Amino acid sequence: MASQTPERRSRLRQYQVQLLERMQAARSGEAVGGRELGVMVGGRLCLLDLTQISEIVPLQPATPVPLTQDWYLGLVNLRGNLTGVIDLARYQGLGGGEAAPAERRLISFAPALGFNCALLVERVLGLRKLADMEETPAADGAPAWCRQQFREADGQQWSRIDLTQLVREPRFVQVGLV
Repeated sequence: MASQTPERRSRLRQYQVQLLERMQAARSGEAVGGRELGVMVGGRLCLLDLTQISEIVPLQPATPVPLTQDWYLGLVNLRGNLTGVIDLARYQGLGGGEAAPAERRLISFAPALGFNCALLVERVLGLRKLADMEETPAADGAPAWCRQQFREADGQQWSRIDLTQLVREPRFVQVGLV
C-alpha cells in the first residue's frame, strides 16, 4: 500500500466509510431491503447479506493454529477480538483466484450469528440489489448455504452465501483435523 497515492487512499477510505454506513443502515432497517455485498471467492461472484456481516477489513496475516484443516488459515486480531479466518474458496475446493494481495479482504460475521469468524475474499465488488436480478435454479448438489443463484441483466451469475446456514454445517464448524 506504500505505492498508493494519498488521493487513492482517501477515495478508498471514503468508499469504506460509505459501505460501513450502508451496512449499519441495513442492520437498523433503514435501508431498502434486498441489498447484498458482492464479493469474489475462488473466481466466483458471490453475494453476502449485509445483516449477516459485521465489517470489512484489509487482509492481515493470520497466526496459524496447529492441527487444523487447510482452509482454516488461523487467528487474527480484529478490534481486540481473536477471530478465526476461513478461506472459503479452499473450503469449497476452488482455486485462490487472481486477485492481488492488496485487493483481498476479511469479512467478519455479524455478532448475531454467534460465530467469531471472518471469511477471506479475493475482492469486494460493491453493493448489489436483488430486485435488479433474476433468481435462477440452484446447481444440483449445492449445499444449503449457497443454493440461491441470481443472474444480472448482463448475464453475470451470482451465488448467494447464507452465513446462517454455513455456520450450521458440521464440516464448517469442525476446523480441527479428525
